[in-house]
Amino acid sequence: MTKSKGNVVFGFLLGSVTGFLLRPSVPVVGQLPLETVLTRGSELRGFETMLIPYAETSFNYVLAGAIVGACLFWFVSKK
Repeated sequence: MTKSKGNVVFGFLLGSVTGFLLRPSVPVVGQLPLETVLTRGSELRGFETMLIPYAETSFNYVLAGAIVGACLFWFVSKK
């Protein structure tokens, strides 16, 4: 793997972890667990289905962080 690809992978991982840590909290419950975020709440049943929009939003934070991190590290490695 070239240095540029390694930097992009590192940026993707670092950005996704940052997005996960900065995800929004659910009132009363707090931040949702990783499994719930990565599945976008598909395993939630019954009363918990009210948390699906929060799980989807949290997943979007993780994905956005991963994309921004990968792009940022790609840009830095090109200089």
